[in-house]
Amino acid sequence: MLIRRPPDIPTREITEESAYFGRREFLRAMGYGAGVVAASAAVPGALMACAPGQADPDDKLTPWEAVTGYNNYYEFGTAKDDPAKNAHTLKPRPWKVKVEGEVARAADYDLDDLLKPFTMQERVYRHRCVEAWSMVVPWFGFPLKDLIARLEPTSKTKFVEFTTLADTGQMPLIRRPILDWPYVEALRMDEAMHPLTLMVTGVYGKTLPNQNGAPLRLIIPWKYGFKGGKSIVRIRFLERQPRNTWNIAAPNEYGFYANVNPAVDHPRWSQKRERRIGELFRRETLPFNGYADQVASLYSGMDLRANF
Repeated sequence: MLIRRPPDIPTREITEESAYFGRREFLRAMGYGAGVVAASAAVPGALMACAPGQADPDDKLTPWEAVTGYNNYYEFGTAKDDPAKNAHTLKPRPWKVKVEGEVARAADYDLDDLLKPFTMQERVYRHRCVEAWSMVVPWFGFPLKDLIARLEPTSKTKFVEFTTLADTGQMPLIRRPILDWPYVEALRMDEAMHPLTLMVTGVYGKTLPNQNGAPLRLIIPWKYGFKGGKSIVRIRFLERQPRNTWNIAAPNEYGFYANVNPAVDHPRWSQKRERRIGELFRRETLPFNGYADQVASLYSGMDLRANF
């Protein structure tokens, strides 16, 4: 069966959002379960329902307009609608990703060459931001562990670091001293290798919009959204834990791990409840964003209040 990546799909073949929502309702009505895989008009071979560990299939998807119009991407502005207004200056092709550090296949890769071995699949994940709002998003991508296996890190590797683009020509707003650019995030190796951790190239079956982190971003669904670096240009394999951007900027507010933990309040607001975009009322925040059964064992024996 021919599997095509989102960038390969002509606009005329993209499923409209109304049809996308409708197909899920149809599948539920027909009684299909979480393991169903079916053909898609938008992305042939994509997962049509949630696989184990993904968001509850009864969660209503956040509409395209909110997913692409209500974002945190400070390189394009600090207001939630700034990225959608300003990110048109980003040029997602051609794109290079530098791989370096404790890894056998260190090199400067053209992104399209880097992605060739991987089949894109749909993952419906809850996406939780530290400001106590959340979305349910149908991301398209592939497990980060597959990329790591291809790059062959050495036995010394304990952490994987991701650096995002910082180009004043494409991102004029980074001239403002909001953060220490470029934006840097990192994961412990076992977090990076977890099957829920996703390298993302699309959303709703379409190429990832600039404001959502085109052409390549990271999603770790049990962590707060700031852990997911956007527009990634460098991946480093490290023996020692690196500093991450928000931990440098405000170490009393943002830790290295950033696991969703309703028992640990942000110094300026509570994390116990969240507002799903498009809903009027707040809901209880779930430990690890609802993925505790899949990921809590990664932190066995750790004090999650101290290691926030």
